[in-house]
Amino acid sequence: MGKSPPVLFQSKPLCFSLLYLFASLFLALYTSLSPTKCLLRSSPFDPLQSPLFSYPPSYGEHKYALPTARPACSAAVLFSDYSKAVEEIGELCANSSWTSLSSPQPPPLRYKQGRDDRFGGTFGGRERFSYFDHRDDSVEVPCGFFKEFPISMDDREAMEKCSGAVVVSAVFNDHDKIRQPRGLGSRTLTTVCFFMFVDSTTTRVLESHDLIPRNPRAARKIGAWRIVEVVGERLYENDPAMNGVIPKHLVHRLFPNSKFSVWIDAKLQMVVDPVLLVHSLLVREGVDMAVSRHPYFVHTMEEAMATARWKKWWDVDSLQKQMETYCENGLQPWSQNKLPYTSDVPDSALILRRHTPATNLFSCLLFNELDAFNSRDQLAFAYVRDLMSPKPKLHMFDVEVFEQVVLEYRHNLKRGRAASAPGRAGAPRRTKRAGSPELSGNGSFGGGCGKYLEEMWE
Repeated sequence: MGKSPPVLFQSKPLCFSLLYLFASLFLALYTSLSPTKCLLRSSPFDPLQSPLFSYPPSYGEHKYALPTARPACSAAVLFSDYSKAVEEIGELCANSSWTSLSSPQPPPLRYKQGRDDRFGGTFGGRERFSYFDHRDDSVEVPCGFFKEFPISMDDREAMEKCSGAVVVSAVFNDHDKIRQPRGLGSRTLTTVCFFMFVDSTTTRVLESHDLIPRNPRAARKIGAWRIVEVVGERLYENDPAMNGVIPKHLVHRLFPNSKFSVWIDAKLQMVVDPVLLVHSLLVREGVDMAVSRHPYFVHTMEEAMATARWKKWWDVDSLQKQMETYCENGLQPWSQNKLPYTSDVPDSALILRRHTPATNLFSCLLFNELDAFNSRDQLAFAYVRDLMSPKPKLHMFDVEVFEQVVLEYRHNLKRGRAASAPGRAGAPRRTKRAGSPELSGNGSFGGGCGKYLEEMWE
């Protein structure tokens, strides 16, 4: 923190020079006096000043953001000059021979093809785990799309044309409001694609507020976002949240020509330009993937217990089976032996990726675990990360950074409905409690995971 002051991003006409100098001196002084303050800034000279879109009052997207518990952080993230970041990322995207930061650079992944009643195919644990060690580049890896992902041809072509960086989000069952990114630089909307995936329920709500045309053939945009409707029968009827997992973790397949991606949960609003985020958290860090650490948990089992305790997943027996399966096949609690990984549990609401073969492999393997068990991606994260090869270079940044670059809002309230309920959308949730360890073929959390728990609590 005592080093050089942060660069304020873009040089502008001479009339701003004096202001720039004073601002730099002030920030240098402020940094030395306040070493715990996050200096996360988009350029004061370049961001778009006008709002991207004006919502009708009836839509009611303007809610108070949830308060953050950490107004300051221990280490600032300093952004480069905006135009320098745009040019550098543009050069990386334009160079088709750019190399991965995980060396040596393997050939692109080959994906298993076929038809199945399940979008993710039907693979047992032994077969799924056999793809973790990817030494033979000729082996095809299962990675979804064994069932059609039902979108229009126009949307599909637009997604294939996105050859640089893409920002992706999703709203299903009208679960969230569509919020516009803030702090965008003047060149971002022409260099970064923004895609929002919605289902028919969300589409009808947007149409009722005249936010998008009712003609499905017409181009549908809301501010920065291109709206892509996922039509047809429900892909995952028993776990609707899995429908949102497809664009979240298979973004490299939906956007096969993109070089970078930013996934952002619809409950979040981006307040820092994605170009600056990608440049700062990926390119300058020299990593393939960046995600925030969980604000409370470090060990996978802590997250599993919280998932059962707070009824984040209805079938506790299946959680037990999942954890037992991972413990018996190599899952270990976090320790300093896992450094530079600083945690086993991410906050996966914001994920930045450089689309390298190693990152794509991680995304495929993680998706396969979610398809096999449930949509709680934090439970399979460390298991896949620790046992796969080759590994992507991963940066797990401070939660304080996460809270500075996004604002978090509550989900839409649904009267008489339970969010994320199994089966039919809106059906009441009934928690299936864990059975007796004596009756379970996989034991309890203290059975096959006994050694894990002993090490975790040492």
